[in-house]
Amino acid sequence: MARFEVLGRDSDRHLIRSLARRLAEDGPEADRLRTVVSGGVAGGIPKKGGILDALRRSPLVGEDIVPPRPFEPGRKVDL
Repeated sequence: MARFEVLGRDSDRHLIRSLARRLAEDGPEADRLRTVVSGGVAGGIPKKGGILDALRRSPLVGEDIVPPRPFEPGRKVDL
């Protein structure tokens, strides 16, 4: 164990102390907290499929919306 001194907002005092207490227990919950906090502080590693997941969470999923497309006869091409 080691003692740390940190500077922070007074309103975060309880949060930091409770986090330190949980991490000092050194169990599976402490390992989970370390992973979550480390990912949050470091920005986390982007995982594949993020855009697809976002599209699947869209409120328009399953609405069968077909956007209107104007009909254009096209152009004549000499082959």
